[in-house]
Amino acid sequence: MTDPDSFVPQDTKAQAESEDSCDVGRRRLLAMAGGVAVLALAPGVTVWARTMRAKGLVDAHPVRYGLLIDANHCQSGCDACVRACNQYNGLSGQTGPDNAQWIRKVTIQDPKTGFTRTFPVMCQHCAKPACVAVCPTGASFRRADGIVLVDKHRCIGCRYCLMACPYQARSFVAHKVDDQKPWAPRGKGTAEGCTLCVERIDRGKLPACVAACARRGHKAMLFGNLHDPQSAIAKRLAQYASTTIRADLGMEPGVHYRGI
Repeated sequence: MTDPDSFVPQDTKAQAESEDSCDVGRRRLLAMAGGVAVLALAPGVTVWARTMRAKGLVDAHPVRYGLLIDANHCQSGCDACVRACNQYNGLSGQTGPDNAQWIRKVTIQDPKTGFTRTFPVMCQHCAKPACVAVCPTGASFRRADGIVLVDKHRCIGCRYCLMACPYQARSFVAHKVDDQKPWAPRGKGTAEGCTLCVERIDRGKLPACVAACARRGHKAMLFGNLHDPQSAIAKRLAQYASTTIRADLGMEPGVHYRGI
């Protein structure tokens, strides 16, 4: 069994700087089956959340985890984030209908100029996720901190979430999976997708993909609390123009992009 802390080294300079800048924190914020954790919040955080709610800019919770992916720094020949996700979560890395792919690199091209960009796409951890809306059992759910997950015990394998997701970010486990990672259960007959390495986040660490990108020194992925104006990701979003994929659908993705 692989120790989840041993996969992504925490002692490199790039990783240490990335850990500090992302300000992940060690708060466990769970909202399972209608139960919401009651938290003692700092007055400043509470005021910030109330102000933003009054402006209609964010949802009610003071923490919403998300990503900022800078395509300007994403190298076309690099797949460190994909390999990190596959290895950490016990995925095969193979494409096809019977293989899970929680994160993938895509390439877009301007047909007029031929200019291309490559960048990773995964579950966008939307504020209003279509996968949650169509799930008949509540297996697809959104935590209070914005992370969208699948409760394997409640999933009946209907695959409605696969059809509803416009980002093609959900997979279906069609066959029995051996040698599963204890932190990433993959039961046959259930849906699955990027979890943002939630068990790492709950322990104050970065998602495996983000840590791997930082270790390569590319600085293409930034993780943090979108609702904290002092976080590195919030400051970056306030300073530079960014976009979300299919913003027109109104699902308010938690993954933002620059340079696409």
